Amino acid sequence: MAHNPVNHPLRPIYRALSALSGAYLVLFGIFGVIQTADDGLFGNGDDRVLGQHTNLFWSIASLLLGALVLIAYAIGRNVDTHVDKYVGWGLLVIGSYGLAVIRTDANFLNFSISTVVVTYLVGLVLIMAGLYSKVAPAAEAGAPRQERERQAQSA
Repeated sequence: MAHNPVNHPLRPIYRALSALSGAYLVLFGIFGVIQTADDGLFGNGDDRVLGQHTNLFWSIASLLLGALVLIAYAIGRNVDTHVDKYVGWGLLVIGSYGLAVIRTDANFLNFSISTVVVTYLVGLVLIMAGLYSKVAPAAEAGAPRQERERQAQSA
């Protein structure tokens, strides 16, 4: 059975990476909305923000996803672990879709290769942060083997 670490010693670093990823998505979204506001929702122009192609829809989506990650970070209490995992996996799906349709008319997010790479990286950082930043009381933490040993000793 797989085990995700609880109370990992590097938890503050993983949470900081999560917050930085959320802040990056928010900044990308803000700059993207400013840059693409006059192109329409699904414009396929040559607008570049922070080295990536974007349109108004992807900028708004990035802004909302980043705000969700930052709100979950502020709440803490393992809410951030769940949000980080789901948003991270969602970004991997969106990046894969963007890669699959990059030179077709179905590229309604106006992705470029740099956008796909950044979307993958941010998604992977969020998944990693979600897997390693879970917290629990010390009595509930530990590997499954340790839990079985504790139960055997108390019986």
